[in-house]
Amino acid sequence: MEQKTFDPDGVGVATGSYFGLPFEPETSALVLISAPWDVTVSYGAGTAYAPDAIIEASTQLDFHEPLAPGAWRRGIATADIDYTIQEQSQRLRSDAERVIDHLEGGGEIDDDYVVRKIRRVNEGSRALNANIEAQAARWLDQGRLVGLVGGDHSTPYGLIRALGARHAEFGILHVDAHRDLREAYEGFEYSHASIMYNVLRDVGQVRRLVQVAVRDFSATEAALAEADERVVSFEDLELAGGRFRGQTWDEQCRRIVAELPREVYVSFDIDGLSFDNCPHTGTPVCGGLSFNEAVWLLHTLVGSGRRIIGFDVVEVCPAPEGRIDAITGARILWKLCSLTLKSNE
Repeated sequence: MEQKTFDPDGVGVATGSYFGLPFEPETSALVLISAPWDVTVSYGAGTAYAPDAIIEASTQLDFHEPLAPGAWRRGIATADIDYTIQEQSQRLRSDAERVIDHLEGGGEIDDDYVVRKIRRVNEGSRALNANIEAQAARWLDQGRLVGLVGGDHSTPYGLIRALGARHAEFGILHVDAHRDLREAYEGFEYSHASIMYNVLRDVGQVRRLVQVAVRDFSATEAALAEADERVVSFEDLELAGGRFRGQTWDEQCRRIVAELPREVYVSFDIDGLSFDNCPHTGTPVCGGLSFNEAVWLLHTLVGSGRRIIGFDVVEVCPAPEGRIDAITGARILWKLCSLTLKSNE
C-alpha cells in the first residue's frame, strides 16, 4: 500500500506489517525487527508465534496517541521477518524439552543423554544472537531507531549488544515478573531466564539495570541483584506496599525513573503485567502492573527528558482460545513505538 493512499482513520488493512502501516524501513525513523524464537522456555511455549499474532492484532488499533500525537507519521516500519529463525527454533525446541524433562525428572546436567542436546541449543542460540545483532546493526548504522518483537526473553541480547557498540553508556528499564539473572539456566547459556545476567556480563556500556514489578526469583538472583551496584530493584510487593501506605503511582514512577541515566533501553516482558493482560504467557505470576500503570511509567520516563534508544516486547504467547495476549502485546508495542519517537524528537 502506498503511503499516499493510506487512511489512518479507515479500516485496518492486513499488509503483513505491524499496525498495517505503509512505511519502508529505508525511509522510517523506527524499524521493528522480529525474533520468532522460544527454544529455552521452561514452562509454556508458543512465543515464537508472537510476531505474526501481534501483527494481526495490531491492525485493529487506532492511531490517535494522546501521549505522543502524530509521532507515528515519522515512520514505523517492519523489517522482513526471517522465518528461518522460527524453523530453527522448532527444531531445537525438541532438544530443549528433552533436557528440561530430564532435569525435572531428577537427572543431572552433565549426563551423556543431555550434554549433546545442550551443546546444540547453545550453538543455535549463539547463531540467533548473531542474526539479531546483524539485523539491528544494519538499521542502527542507517540512523534508524530499532525495536524488537520476540519471541522469548533471550531474543533481545543481539540488539542490546548492537546498542552497546554504538553508545558510551545507557541504562535498562526492565519490566518483568522475573529478574532473569540466572547463569546458564538449565544448562542453556542464552536462556530466557539468563538475559540480564548475560547483558551485565557482556555489555559493559549498561551502567544501570532498573527492574520493575519483579516478584518471582531465586535466592541466588536476589543476592546478585543486591551485590551488583548496577542493579536497582523495585519489587512488586514493595510497590504495592507503597500504594497501600498512600504513595501515588505517579510518585513511584518518578522514583523509578530517577534511577536511570539519560539514555535508556526498555525491555518489556509482558508477564510484568498482571496476568489478566497476558493469561497465556509462558510463566504467568500473580501480581504485577496494570496496563495503565505500565504506560504511565513509560510516559513518566519520556516526560523526564530521557531518551529511549531501543526496546523490546517479549514473552507474548498467542492462544487459539483467546486473543487478549496479542491484543495487549500490540498495544504495549504501540505505546513504546510512539513514546520512543517522541523521546527522539
